[in-house]
Amino acid sequence: MDIRLAQSSDLEAINTIYNQAVAARYCTADLDPISIDERKIWFQSHSEDKYPVYVGVENGEVIAWFSFSAWRLGRRALEMSVEVSYYIHDAHFRKGYANQLMNFALSKAPELGFKNLFAILLEPNTASIKLLEKFDFELWGRLPDIANIDGEICSQRIYGRKINNC
Repeated sequence: MDIRLAQSSDLEAINTIYNQAVAARYCTADLDPISIDERKIWFQSHSEDKYPVYVGVENGEVIAWFSFSAWRLGRRALEMSVEVSYYIHDAHFRKGYANQLMNFALSKAPELGFKNLFAILLEPNTASIKLLEKFDFELWGRLPDIANIDGEICSQRIYGRKINNC
């Protein structure tokens, strides 16, 4: 898989992959599919130099993506800490692509000046928990019984990792 900066022409694929996660449940707290117009607004809030979005491409097809997102945008004291999000097309699970994305994210974070990476996920998302723990993310927080997914109440976890022993 090749990883490159996302372009606006990738938004349909990015949105399709994300909406697969919405439909699967527990991979995101969104319950309704995201429209392409909403995705365009989201993409505009990510800049190449500060909060980039990357896509994983295999045989010319976008099969995965990840992003660095601002934590409490506008609060400059928090600019060194970013949320990482990652999604794989469901036809490409269990092929090592999530590992490749995470390795890439960890290599890019220092270049962008990030000192802390964190991910926010729903507790039933054990695949993401295993991935984060494999890459030395630690449980930084837990918000008990905060989400209602189709009538099932679940907790949210925050996993974090310091970059360059900061």
